[in-house]
Amino acid sequence: MQIERTNEEILIRVPSETDLVGLQRILDYIRFRGIASKSKASQIQIDKLDMVSKSSWWDQNKEKFLK
Repeated sequence: MQIERTNEEILIRVPSETDLVGLQRILDYIRFRGIASKSKASQIQIDKLDMVSKSSWWDQNKEKFLK
């Protein structure tokens, strides 16, 4: 693996046999961290959003698990 910084970007080179799904999850996490670092939300607001999103997910997917 190689990491290189240019004036405009950071390049990360990984072997071609790298698991793309796992790599995409890592990149999504890095993107999330960048977005979250700019957030002005309080921890209480974040916790409330977390609860709402989890309950919404369960409402949409519970039929798959409760057969």
